[in-house]
Amino acid sequence: MTTGHRHLRRGALEHEDAATLSLGEEFINSQCLYISEVRILLEAQQDSKETGNENRPTTSITTKTLDYVRTFSRFTNRDSVREIRQLLGKDDLAQFEVAQLANLCCEDAEEAKALVPR
Repeated sequence: MTTGHRHLRRGALEHEDAATLSLGEEFINSQCLYISEVRILLEAQQDSKETGNENRPTTSITTKTLDYVRTFSRFTNRDSVREIRQLLGKDDLAQFEVAQLANLCCEDAEEAKALVPR
């Protein structure tokens, strides 16, 4: 896990550490996306460009990101993603933990405990 330091407005130092889910204040109320959700969003953007509804150029970063999410996304349609989000949302987990569990698709609880910090 990466750790880092940031200076807060009043000069205090904020310690960022993914292992303790201390990701910084900008992530406190943010929803983490699954890799599969990013794939759905990028493919929708690509479809929009192909039909002429959007005329922004495709960057190399967008293309590489789309290749990445196509390789590593576990769920291919919106219904599957919705089901997983509902299933994992029932537990008392942080957004970061839910996203990690959905992205990793662990075989059992022991593997999840080893890979996802709590």
